[in-house]
Amino acid sequence: MSIGDVSAVEGTDDTHYVDTGMYGTAEYGSVYVIDGDRTAVVDSGTGGDYDAIAGALDELGIESLDAVVLTHVHLDHAGGAGHLLQDYPDATAYIHERGARHLTDPERLVAGTKDAVGEQWSYYAEPVPAPEDRVVGLADGDRIDLGDRTLTAHEAPGHAPHQHVFHDPDSGIVYTGDAAGLYVPSEDAIRETSPPPQFDLDQARRDVSTIADLGPETLAFAHFGPREYDADLLNGYKRTLMEWVEAVRRKRAELEDDEAVIEHFVAHADESPGAEAWGEEKAEAEMRLNTRGVLAYLDRS
Repeated sequence: MSIGDVSAVEGTDDTHYVDTGMYGTAEYGSVYVIDGDRTAVVDSGTGGDYDAIAGALDELGIESLDAVVLTHVHLDHAGGAGHLLQDYPDATAYIHERGARHLTDPERLVAGTKDAVGEQWSYYAEPVPAPEDRVVGLADGDRIDLGDRTLTAHEAPGHAPHQHVFHDPDSGIVYTGDAAGLYVPSEDAIRETSPPPQFDLDQARRDVSTIADLGPETLAFAHFGPREYDADLLNGYKRTLMEWVEAVRRKRAELEDDEAVIEHFVAHADESPGAEAWGEEKAEAEMRLNTRGVLAYLDRS
């Protein structure tokens, strides 16, 4: 796919995804569009890639939007939510109850994101605060009624404590957010995501089991795109997480300087899944973020 392309999720005729061109990178960020009895998008990009999402809705002939469903409040998933609510006045945003306040007052979230992503902030847009009366906070097991289907929220706090995965049992789709890692289609591989400050290894591994226990037919990755469910591929992500954290742990013991640890892994970013597909800039930024997240996790544990 290329940036801005819209494709149907295989096996459906009313669920599509758009390559948002997140971070100026093709096949890195995807937003899903459900054109059912009630229309919905799942996740909303950084805000800086909003034109691709608006273009997808136009291409699909969707003039009224009912639901903006957010897997978590990180701004690469929720940054465009306020823009959507502004342009689609009938839409309601649904998000984990722990993240709802950041949609209505995003100041602290913006500050934290700028600290986490550094120079990559140039790919974001300042979020538009969401009206409180158009934000619904969700707890584990809550359902979003879309008329001809429901999306059920399931806690998945290993990546962030305000994350849900959403299960559409009628279509067999699980919208994974970042709970199943980052899928690289060109390599048919999943790479780790372990951002600061709240990544938790043990919980992240349990989140993978949560997804598997739902019995999905399709994993709808936010990064990037849908993939037919494969138990070996998904369970392999548990090993990937273990090996990644152990690698950082060992390098920290060897170097005894966290900045040196970060720079070591950044220097080897070109050896990681996704490096060739995403390009040097994004691969290095991803590695820096993930290493910082593991170091924070090691400090806590």
